[in-house]
Amino acid sequence: IDSAPVRLRFPPEPNGYLHVGHAKSISLNFGLARDYGGACHLRYDDTNPEKEEQRFVDSIADVMTWLGWSWQSNGASHRYFASDYFDFMYRAAEHLINAGLAYVDEQSADEIRANRGDFTCAGVHSPFRARTAEQNLSRFREMRAGKHSDGAMVLRAKIDMASPNINLRD
Repeated sequence: IDSAPVRLRFPPEPNGYLHVGHAKSISLNFGLARDYGGACHLRYDDTNPEKEEQRFVDSIADVMTWLGWSWQSNGASHRYFASDYFDFMYRAAEHLINAGLAYVDEQSADEIRANRGDFTCAGVHSPFRARTAEQNLSRFREMRAGKHSDGAMVLRAKIDMASPNINLRD
């Protein structure tokens, strides 16, 4: 267990080379971790296998070393790949569905955006929000099995559609 008092991360997507903005983020995050006795995690956001390549993973590591930073801290590696946690995230999603805290929505992205409301008006519930856990679980498993086209369905958390913070609505 990482007992560092401060934990930060640098989450590059390995689908291209880093630029000067990345160098700033690396130096800021790893520098703050160093200055405050914490740890900074290098977490590759490798969630789009169609665009990612090993050469970019290697290049990111090379740039970090060239900048003088390491993902090693207190004898432990803090280098991770988001894809290493897909099974855990899938199980967590099924848990949220079974607990009635998430649902599979079949609205288009534009419909979801419109139904969220705005800063002056509350959002409205999706017509798919009231499905049973069993119905949602079935559709979610179909999504994972590739039975639906990409983007046709999305898993959403059941959150207060009247929240004054529009970002905290379903």
